[in-house]
Amino acid sequence: MSTYTQLTYEQRCQIYALNKTGLSQQQIGDAIGVSQPTISRELKRNKGDRGYRFKQAQSKTDLRRLEAAKAVKMTPVMIKLIESKLRENWSPDQISGWLLDERQQLISHEIIYQHVWNDKHLGGDLHTHLRRKGKKYQPRSKKLAGRGCIKNRVSIDERPAIVDAKSRVGDWEIDLVIGKGHSGALVTIVERMTSFTVSTRIDSKCADVVTAATIDLLQPFKGAVLSITADNGKEFAYHEEMTQALGAPVFFADPYSSWQRGLNENTNGLLRQYWPKATNFKEVKKKEVASVIIQLNNRPMKKLGYKTPAELMAKHMAAIAA
Repeated sequence: MSTYTQLTYEQRCQIYALNKTGLSQQQIGDAIGVSQPTISRELKRNKGDRGYRFKQAQSKTDLRRLEAAKAVKMTPVMIKLIESKLRENWSPDQISGWLLDERQQLISHEIIYQHVWNDKHLGGDLHTHLRRKGKKYQPRSKKLAGRGCIKNRVSIDERPAIVDAKSRVGDWEIDLVIGKGHSGALVTIVERMTSFTVSTRIDSKCADVVTAATIDLLQPFKGAVLSITADNGKEFAYHEEMTQALGAPVFFADPYSSWQRGLNENTNGLLRQYWPKATNFKEVKKKEVASVIIQLNNRPMKKLGYKTPAELMAKHMAAIAA
């Protein structure tokens, strides 16, 4: 079983020194025996106005530990509150986040899931309020979990650190929105920095169909396609063909780690407002999908300084053409 170990003061000293030499985050991680995402997170969370300094980094970490909320036990009062939120169709993650934000009480979503499945074992109905219904939650520690092995799969751990920073245009996240009874689907692809979205309806989620649709959607923006991040569905098994056609590597997120493609997940949620889970996508016209995508891309967004995704992408493509 894998365990989580926090960085030590000595490791922070090493990170500071190695970072000064200009090594990449992957090289720094390899040198001190931790993953590249750990280095990326450390540099992002603990840097100051003068950049990353090991003493300041350790002080920030110590302060967060002092201010962190202490874990709360599953008392009868807490259980009653959690169950009330579950019956309002809140997800365990939403409940966990709300408790920490509103009440400074720390209950992990894994603990809430355990309570739900214990309740089901005893004949309860809490599991019927989950979005996944009867499908049991899989712990993140199951590294080999997923919907099938993909040949020559490239892990997200090998993705360049600059993608995490969202400091350049050209890094995309891809997913499918599946219709009722697997009756058709939408291919949705979102650019991480601008939130610009492209999408189309497909009648089948077979890998060859998804690959062809992906290439067609991104071909007009080929100069602005630097990487693609997908989940582990077999529909992305022909990722090497995507790379060959678009000139961009495809990286695969860890199993059961949807937050690694959080922007894509949020965009799919917006699309569900137009087409709920009961939708038969084979009855949805492609021009209807195009119309909705135009609406999304022309909404001003706070995180973009109230500019629109379409505006930012058009500006970037014009710069490439120039």
